[in-house]
Amino acid sequence: MSEAWGGHDRGSRGYRLLILALFAAGVATFSQLYSVQGVLPELAADEGVSEATAALAVSAATLGLALAVIPWSRMADRRGRRYTMRVALTAAVILGLAVPFSPTFETLLVLRFIEGAALGGIPAVALAYLAEEVSPRAAAIASGTYISGTSLGGLAGRIIAGPLSEIVTWRVGTLVVSIIAAIAGLIFFLLAPAPRGFEPVLRGSDRDIPLARKIMTCLRDSRLIALFCQGGLLMGGFVAVYNYLGFRLQAPPFLIPATISSFLFLAYLSGTWSSAQSGRLAVRIGRYRVLIGAATLMIVGLGVTISDSIVAVIAGLLIFTAGFFAAHATASGWIPAIAHTGRAQASSLYNLAYYGGSSLFGWAVGLAFQPWGWLGVVATVGALILLAVVIAAFALGRDATGSPSRASL
Repeated sequence: MSEAWGGHDRGSRGYRLLILALFAAGVATFSQLYSVQGVLPELAADEGVSEATAALAVSAATLGLALAVIPWSRMADRRGRRYTMRVALTAAVILGLAVPFSPTFETLLVLRFIEGAALGGIPAVALAYLAEEVSPRAAAIASGTYISGTSLGGLAGRIIAGPLSEIVTWRVGTLVVSIIAAIAGLIFFLLAPAPRGFEPVLRGSDRDIPLARKIMTCLRDSRLIALFCQGGLLMGGFVAVYNYLGFRLQAPPFLIPATISSFLFLAYLSGTWSSAQSGRLAVRIGRYRVLIGAATLMIVGLGVTISDSIVAVIAGLLIFTAGFFAAHATASGWIPAIAHTGRAQASSLYNLAYYGGSSLFGWAVGLAFQPWGWLGVVATVGALILLAVVIAAFALGRDATGSPSRASL
């Protein structure tokens, strides 16, 4: 960040425009990324594939995103954060509009992979953009607000595409979501303020640190490694729960049609709320305590979903989702606070782990679901969360608070 620029203070016009723009970017990105998740049962039936194979339509996009975040971060260092996000949004919207017209399942997977790669320019850069343009005092709250936008986008993608897939087809559902994403992307174009804290990295300058060196600097910090693990393990478990929940609810004893089961994605609203609140709570008690508490909530909610009562499943899903988004907002917002060299690369590595975990575990947990049903999902996801907690305790627990007002900024 430029020494002459202290960042937009909370409540200022620049701060409000930036938060609204990033909120819109989160909606545009995650509505497209996860719209297919809301139509998996219909997609599987239409294409004649298994549950785990259908879930590859989600994993293909998240894998493409994971592999693209490092190249996008390099572009962001050269050309700027806002410029990079604009390019990524434009490409992603065009590809998203093409996905519903895929003639075969294999073509769908290829287009989803490329779409995911385009979408990678948003999460790879957004938090670095935010950290450079917002005052340190407001950074934790601002990052939580951005994550709440991503949760709302994920909700919109699923809850719009799901019912439409049963009323019309899954293709119409995903097309409508892509149109909504285009509108959200336009809002980002119109509102995102011009960067004031960004200094371009010119070739041959003292700040032109080789990409490999920036990445290695990040990988030598045990705190960053632990946060990368939080993203990969917790996101992997989260996506797996939502991937296979629809299959469970449409089978005995629930037998809930897709139009109704899609509304369970409204549980995302608990994540919209918790991600925004996590930033405020981190200022009071520290990021570490919020992270551990949020992971604990995930375990509690996951356990409740074992019940055959739909009311209990909904309650468990609300708790699980709130815990996940609070943990994600805390971990992702902590990254740029720790990383001063290679900040964009650190955020990109987090996203690499985050979406890599989504791709791997979002598919692999299905291998436990097919023979053992929902108990297989709960046991596997529970193990992922516990592993994340152990890693956090060893690497992050030394700073008992992880407070944004202390060394973490």
